[in-house]
Amino acid sequence: MTDFTLLPDLAARALGGGVIAANDEFFAEKENLLRPAAPVFQPHTFGHKGQIMDGWETRRRRPEFEDGDHDWAIVRLGTPGVIHGVIVDTAHFTGNYPEHCALEACAVEGHPTPEEIAGAAWVPIVPKSALRGDSEHRFAVDVEQRFTHVRLRIYPDGGVARLRVHGQVVPDPRFLTATAFDLAAVENGGQVVDASNRFYSPPNNVLAPGLPRVMGDGWETRRRRDDGNDWIVAQLAARGRITHATIDTSYFIGNSPGSARLQGIDATAGDLDAPDAWFDLLPRTRLQRDTPHRFRITTTQPVTHVRLDIHPDGGLARLRLFGAPTPDGLAALGLRWFDLMPPDQASAVLTAECGAPADWARDFATARPFSDESGLHKALEGTDPLVAARVRGLLGVNPA
Repeated sequence: MTDFTLLPDLAARALGGGVIAANDEFFAEKENLLRPAAPVFQPHTFGHKGQIMDGWETRRRRPEFEDGDHDWAIVRLGTPGVIHGVIVDTAHFTGNYPEHCALEACAVEGHPTPEEIAGAAWVPIVPKSALRGDSEHRFAVDVEQRFTHVRLRIYPDGGVARLRVHGQVVPDPRFLTATAFDLAAVENGGQVVDASNRFYSPPNNVLAPGLPRVMGDGWETRRRRDDGNDWIVAQLAARGRITHATIDTSYFIGNSPGSARLQGIDATAGDLDAPDAWFDLLPRTRLQRDTPHRFRITTTQPVTHVRLDIHPDGGLARLRLFGAPTPDGLAALGLRWFDLMPPDQASAVLTAECGAPADWARDFATARPFSDESGLHKALEGTDPLVAARVRGLLGVNPA
């Protein structure tokens, strides 16, 4: 996927993102950075501190209160993952935008305070770069690590309207048990990888958390004037068996699809482009308007991807695909999570979760990536049996 904006916004408020700290927010609150709507501007709308701006804006830096040469804000990602691109939008900031910005990211355990996270191992993801006023700036990121927080630095001061952090979710398998959960949910690592149409709204909306609030929270296609139909293909968080599905048309009253069909495929055994490799999970079934539909799935074949066909077009609010990962699917998820951790976090997890000695933990973290179960088993040869068992248990990998 070459356009990183098609990937989920890991910092989105809907996913639980938040601005946890900023060194200054005199003119406009830091929380505005993550507002989902596009920035707006109403001329000559003044509050006690000046023109009201839809963004984060700091005071003009002066020697009497300076604590450095720039301002900053720290954002907790709603869903940790690999960042592929960042948008820094200075919309409506014309004479008061920063000259430059830079971004860093880090990965930490738990829910740290701003003071605790200040000492984390921050990794540069966007170097100091020039900004323009009233403009959207897109910065590609090529750091293959899983992060939990980002820090936006602006030089020296000024205002930024919005910050978007696009990437791929890498869920923490410690919060995913073998019982049924939503294998397609974006916060668990599900993702729409293809779609027939994105005219009114992005298809990843159907995998978003929570209940829809308005029609715009879902996915809607343009009206078709041919004999075809619209569809999406979702990649699941892990290879698994689906037990039930929800197809929700809430708020779609005059433009819901007439029917829908679900098909699955196991990409470890079949080609996504081979029509014969797909099999029915739910045959074409009538849909009602403005209704959450729940269906039992009786097919026991494991799947890695699901195709949802809607007939002929229209909009859906949500798609939920509940099930349990297969043992190899859970192991693959755990290994990817561990391989993508920054070294400091990986060492800390091995020490805290598995009782591993600090020196061994550092060496083991350095030996990554393991990529598959056999690589992990080989790396654990000669390790204390209790520590090795805990490591395999943490990652969901069965003994060799």
